[in-house]
Amino acid sequence: MNTIASPRTISEVRIVIVDDEGDFARGLARLLGRRYPDAEVLAVQSGREALQLLAEKPVQLMITDLRMPEMTGMELLTQALGLQPELSMVVLTAYGTIETAVEALRAGAYDFLTKPIEPEQVFRVAAKGLERSRLLEENNRLRQILVRQEAGGELVGEGLAMRQLKQTIAAVAQSEYTVLVRGESGTGKELVARMVHHLGSRATKPFLAVNCPSIPENLLESELFGHVRGAFTGADRDHKGLFAAADKGTLHLDEIGDISPSVQTKLLRVMQDGEVRPVGSSKSSRVNVRVVASTNQDLEALIQAKTFREDLYYRLNVLTITLPPLRERVEDIPLLAGHFFRAACREMGLPEKEVDPKVLTWMAAHPWPGNVRELQNFVRRLTVFAATDRVDINLVNLVQQGGCVPVTAALVGSQGRIGEYKTAKEEVLAAFTQSYVHDLLAQTKGNVSEAARVSGLSRVALQKILSRMGESAARFRD
Repeated sequence: MNTIASPRTISEVRIVIVDDEGDFARGLARLLGRRYPDAEVLAVQSGREALQLLAEKPVQLMITDLRMPEMTGMELLTQALGLQPELSMVVLTAYGTIETAVEALRAGAYDFLTKPIEPEQVFRVAAKGLERSRLLEENNRLRQILVRQEAGGELVGEGLAMRQLKQTIAAVAQSEYTVLVRGESGTGKELVARMVHHLGSRATKPFLAVNCPSIPENLLESELFGHVRGAFTGADRDHKGLFAAADKGTLHLDEIGDISPSVQTKLLRVMQDGEVRPVGSSKSSRVNVRVVASTNQDLEALIQAKTFREDLYYRLNVLTITLPPLRERVEDIPLLAGHFFRAACREMGLPEKEVDPKVLTWMAAHPWPGNVRELQNFVRRLTVFAATDRVDINLVNLVQQGGCVPVTAALVGSQGRIGEYKTAKEEVLAAFTQSYVHDLLAQTKGNVSEAARVSGLSRVALQKILSRMGESAARFRD
């Protein structure tokens, strides 16, 4: 049995009743006012007054009579939705013909009521109309957040954990102190480091980043502090080094816990003295660099194990930003997924995908040990293997179980080289479609109607795919 949420849970709601019969409009307003005591319920007697209200403040629900002097309900309907597209419009008529109702619905009305009206009928329509407006406003809000965050390169998320993280980043960015960013792999530590830089006073100066374990130990010192010509074999010219190149800016030292004790000692000296000495040089030069270090390791445990210097730890750990793992901000997953689907479609030159709500429910329940990076990569795989513009749970199951064909087989041509993007993409999609259809028909034993239901495709669409493949469902029936 369907239930309607208690009207007392609805707040910040505005309802407008429009009817040239003043007593009727005020009576209906009082009725809805008792039903929704936290809402502002207004009664007006003309379309002009209603439009004035819409121009001044947001309205979630408007109930208007169709037959009114000066401006009819149909004229009001068109102009009102032009001002507030998320508005739920309900029309009233004493001449409740099917033709009138259909015309109003085609013009954008959400529903209609016929006079005389029954209170329970009004309450039911009002509850559904208010819920519709709420959902439309929420979708619009999320869309605006996505656009803003994508344009600004911000962290995507509006949950409590992310709001607190953004506040912390904003506060830390205003200082010049060294920052230690901590968090599991894939939580976005480099993005946070960039935000600290771009929100601070050094935003117009260089931001450089280095992944410390990606550079061999014997080269990391030169990469950080520079070298002079002849300092070692292959040093055929002077090299400036990242600290000198980032002067007056910010240097991000990613995975700081993986640097060797030798480099730790030299890094500590630079941070204490504010001077760098290139490898092979007898001269030091002063630098003004803000260091933002990051790690996914337990530095305190490394100190106990004598593999990380305690004095360097305290130099780095002046201000700390700790990133929450994705499992602690599940409420942000739909927003993140939408962001990544939009980005993946742009990267591949595809139209935006429609995502089945069941897919978002599955994503919210998945543990994502690789955090945001894992989620992003999974969305990219879904985008690549989606045969249509809709991503459904069947595709998720197929991709998760590894049922999709290997991409590399289609990407690499006969000469062992990466082929043309368009050709490779067509081959991947063709191979996926063939694999998917074969598995689908095998599961449904060649029953095309059942296969269409399971896949979410129409029977006609599935038959067209079979025809293109030159495949027959009959051979799967035994």
